[in-house]
Amino acid sequence: MPDHAAWLDQVQEEVIEPERRICDPHHHLWDRNGNRYLLDELLADTGSGHNVVSTVFVECLSTYRAGGPEELRPVGETEFVQGVAAMSASGGYGPMRACSAIIGRATLSMGAAAGAVLDAHIAASPNRFRGIRDAAGWDPSPDVRNSHTNPPEHLFLDAQFREGMKELEKRSLVFEAWHYHTQIPELTSLARAFPGVTIVLDHFGGPLGIGPYEGRADEVFENWRENVDDLATCPNVVAKLGGINMPINGFGWHKRPVPPTSDDLVAATRRYYEHTIDRFGPGRCMFESNFPVDRESCSYGVLWNAFKKLAAGHPEDEKDAMFYGTATRVYRIEEEG
Repeated sequence: MPDHAAWLDQVQEEVIEPERRICDPHHHLWDRNGNRYLLDELLADTGSGHNVVSTVFVECLSTYRAGGPEELRPVGETEFVQGVAAMSASGGYGPMRACSAIIGRATLSMGAAAGAVLDAHIAASPNRFRGIRDAAGWDPSPDVRNSHTNPPEHLFLDAQFREGMKELEKRSLVFEAWHYHTQIPELTSLARAFPGVTIVLDHFGGPLGIGPYEGRADEVFENWRENVDDLATCPNVVAKLGGINMPINGFGWHKRPVPPTSDDLVAATRRYYEHTIDRFGPGRCMFESNFPVDRESCSYGVLWNAFKKLAAGHPEDEKDAMFYGTATRVYRIEEEG
């Protein structure tokens, strides 16, 4: 979208710590209705100055199979991303290794039958498939859109869903959790029921700032903080630091005539980052871009500058964990060579 690119280009910043190695543990790929974000677009962002050495793809209903059993159609996404990863791994597109790990989708509420879907994902990408996301974002307000997979209320508490989680656990796969801040206690319940499953908290647990939550930022934060404190006591949960600049978060960056600077982002969102790092510790935290979704609000370069400013007070080993080490450990990404 050229007009949007021109809007983002209004803010240019010198890259902070350009040598710092980064694994970006959360991005998407798609080509739908003229909205294209594939390898070329990803490389343009990751190659904009920061030292991104690897990335993790997370499901987004992209390139599902057009036919065959309904439950196996999401495997098409893993097949597609495995191909993109192979292109990147050839070295013909530069040193960055895109999609070094893949998070796909299976409908866990199928119960034990989800096991066959997980096996199909593994067969499609035996060297990169690391787990699934089965999104749970649900809110009673018509002003808050439910997750892209249109889940029912209380998905994480459903008995059939938990039967599906057992299949994930048997295969030592990661569960990626996307929901809204009001649902964090349900994720805590799930994490305690499956202490052997590594669970990744996406986007700070989705603090909402639209619909009935608009104008209630402090109240939302206090509710979020209380529930995150409880969630952080689950040692099998790790947290992604990012994905908080979407329109649903209520900061309204996309409505401004000029996009935010890294200082603007830090000032508006610092408390979420600092509290999460304090509760989980750097060894259980990883900065994420959530691109191209967060691209609606800011550029890739500006976003990672904001992360580096937020991490500035931490010692080097903690910085390296949050920018690289936690992600490569959780998603089992090995350096080449």
